Amino acid sequence: MNNEPVLPVGVRVTDPCVAARPKAQVHTGVDVVLRPIDVDLDTDSLFAAGHGADQEWIWTYMPYGPFDDRAQMRAWLQESSESADPRFFTVCQQPDAKPVGMVSYLSIAAEHRSIEVGHIWYSPQVQRTTVNTESIFLLLQHAFNDLGYRRVEWKCDVLNARSCAAAERLGFRPEGIFKQHRIVRSRNRDTAWFAMMDHDWPSIQQAIRTWLGAPQSDRGSLRELTAS
Repeated sequence: MNNEPVLPVGVRVTDPCVAARPKAQVHTGVDVVLRPIDVDLDTDSLFAAGHGADQEWIWTYMPYGPFDDRAQMRAWLQESSESADPRFFTVCQQPDAKPVGMVSYLSIAAEHRSIEVGHIWYSPQVQRTTVNTESIFLLLQHAFNDLGYRRVEWKCDVLNARSCAAAERLGFRPEGIFKQHRIVRSRNRDTAWFAMMDHDWPSIQQAIRTWLGAPQSDRGSLRELTAS
C-alpha cells in the first residue's frame, strides 16, 4: 500500500534548478549605479552621508553605526566588501557617481530560490527621490530575471514605519510579524516580514518601469501601480 500523502495540485516543485548566487558586479540604472564596495573611494563619502547632527537617525534600526570616525567605518566597509552573504553594493547617484548609501542581498538560499534585500540606508539628502526605487528595482530585476529566484524577502523592525511603507510601495506583500525575533541595540525587535514572488514580478516590474520612466509631475502613486 502506498502511504505517501496526496499533495494538493501545485504543491510539488517540478523544476529542480538551483538559483545562482549574486556576484560582486555593477548594476547600472538611469539615476543610480550599484557597484561593489571600494573602500578607498567610498569611505569619505559614505561617512559624510551617514554622520552629522541631522543624519545619524538613519542608523536607528540598523545593527551597526553610527561610526565613531572614518577609520572605524573604513574597517567596517573593508569587512563588508569581503562578504558574500550579505553581498553589499555601494549606491552611487548619477550623473557624478557619488556614493550616497548602501544596499545588499542577504539570507541567500539558492537551493530554495529565496533571497532577501536589506541593509538599506541612504543619505537623508537623497531620500524621497528615485534613488531607493531604482536601487531596489535593479536588485529585484537581477534576482528574478537573471539569477532565477522565485521569492525575494524584505524584513524590518515593525516600528520602522518608513521601511514598512517602502516595502509595500515597491510591491512587497506583508506576511506577518515575528514577535521577539531579534535583540538589536539591547532593544526587542518584532520583525515585519514582506515578500515578492516570481509570478507577481512581471506586473510589478512593468509598474516600476512605468513610474520611473514618467516625468516627475506625472508619476502619481507607485503603491497604487504595484498593488493593481
